[in-house]
Amino acid sequence: MLKIAVLISGSGSNLQAIIDSIEAGNLNCSIEMVISDREEAYGIERAKSREIKTYVIDRELHRDTLSQEILKLTKDKIDLIVLAGFLSILEGELVSSFKNKIINIHPSLIPAFCGPGMYGIKVHQKAVDYGVKFSGCTVHFVDEGTDTGAIICQKIVPVFPQDSAELLQKRVLEEEHNALPEVIRLIAEKRIKVKGRKVLIDEGGFEIC
Repeated sequence: MLKIAVLISGSGSNLQAIIDSIEAGNLNCSIEMVISDREEAYGIERAKSREIKTYVIDRELHRDTLSQEILKLTKDKIDLIVLAGFLSILEGELVSSFKNKIINIHPSLIPAFCGPGMYGIKVHQKAVDYGVKFSGCTVHFVDEGTDTGAIICQKIVPVFPQDSAELLQKRVLEEEHNALPEVIRLIAEKRIKVKGRKVLIDEGGFEIC
């Protein structure tokens, strides 16, 4: 069984989507711990309600050591780290130790509207302001950059002329709740192969997702 750690900063709705998928029998994995960089994150309560171990590593108190603290908690205990609305940047030994074993979900179609400072509602506001016809979400591996790792899965939603950032955010979030459990399932089933920047999905013969 795949052992995962879920990292959160806010409400934890993507965490809840993973929990729901496990409870529905669609995911053969175990959430070993939930780690938050904010003590007030509601996702902690979601985890506690399922008796999942929770840890808070406050990003204000551990500004320069946050990644190292996460590594102490996860090393030799976790198969996959899942960033589910986690706003701090991971770096150093944590990223190298978990190469191709950390995934993140970003609320745009990377490489659009991503990179340093692009998170949350800011991403959707940029998409609306730019006038794109489609947006969506991207699940990707985490590397040493910001939103630069190999893309595993993307889900697309339409963007309408009357959309506000909040309306678009809600539409994209629905797809996030589908995409993240889907990718975790593929990893648990060992159906993903990484070749450089290309991620291949085993669908009865490797094909590019």
